[in-house]
Amino acid sequence: MKKTDYIIVGCGLASIAFCEQLRAQNKSFMVFDDASQKSSIVAAGLYNPVILKRFTEVWKAKEQLDIALPVYKTLERDLNITIDNKLKLLRRFTSIEEQNLWFNACDKINLEPFLSTQILKNTNPFIDAQYGFGQVLQTGRLDTEVLIKAYKAFLTDKNWFFNTKFQYNKLQIATNKLNYEDIEAQYIVFSEGFGVKQNPFFKHLPLNGTKGEVLTIKAPDLKLDFGIKSSVFLVPIGNDKYYVGATYNWKDKTHLTTEEGKNELVAKLRTFMTCDFNIINQRAGIRPTVKDRRPLVGRHADYKNLYILNGLGTRGVMIAPYVADKLYKYIENKQPLDPEINSNRFQ
Repeated sequence: MKKTDYIIVGCGLASIAFCEQLRAQNKSFMVFDDASQKSSIVAAGLYNPVILKRFTEVWKAKEQLDIALPVYKTLERDLNITIDNKLKLLRRFTSIEEQNLWFNACDKINLEPFLSTQILKNTNPFIDAQYGFGQVLQTGRLDTEVLIKAYKAFLTDKNWFFNTKFQYNKLQIATNKLNYEDIEAQYIVFSEGFGVKQNPFFKHLPLNGTKGEVLTIKAPDLKLDFGIKSSVFLVPIGNDKYYVGATYNWKDKTHLTTEEGKNELVAKLRTFMTCDFNIINQRAGIRPTVKDRRPLVGRHADYKNLYILNGLGTRGVMIAPYVADKLYKYIENKQPLDPEINSNRFQ
């Protein structure tokens, strides 16, 4: 019988952030993941503290960034990878009214650290932006695909990773311990993204799931070294390649790419980018979105050693280390969870 402090189910952004909490505190853990959930890998990986549709602050943006960025720095060092790419992010204005709304937002105390008061003129011949741009500060792009691949390799090297589907019916729950096959653990944390809909312990929670599709294009003439948020995001990833995304589909719960998704993204991109490009990849994933737009963090109502870390929605890069920190302190230090994120709000 192998003994461990924690079993973690899933290996996306939330799971990795929680594993890093455990690693920092010398807790032992084992991770199960069958790569069935794609949202963390498909994500463009932008972190951005402002909701750019309405010029409002992301929930707890400063606290999230203060916790997240050091975690990613540690991961870069320990895994010998580069994942945190600082990226200038500009919001394209479509009217004088939008410029005025931007200036109004700049005056708000919570947004002041994140918005530049200077309107930038467009100098790129292949971008249509006659009203200019506003710059968002403290932004970047996390290479989620590189991170997840490297983290799985790291776990595998330590014999902490099982590349297999977790079988819920094999979990035996006792008062002070759990048994799963030949593993005995104190706690289990389910962090499966949209896969929680198959989890008999937490499938009652209102995680709806929103499908998103993203294109990778090659546009050799564009020569853009910053990201643009307009009707879609346009994000440079090197070698004349760019991410274009993303769609929002609340009905389709498959990971299949669609012609409709591709056409929607191309049509929106064409509203402000004029040069030729080739589509070189298209990907889809189901974001773990919750109806009240807050994460699902907490303990099972009946089983005191079963926990959930999920529902990060569209902002997993920023929020994952924040909620992982909260869950760890809840389990180990008995620090109460913020009612806004506590999964028991839906019991």
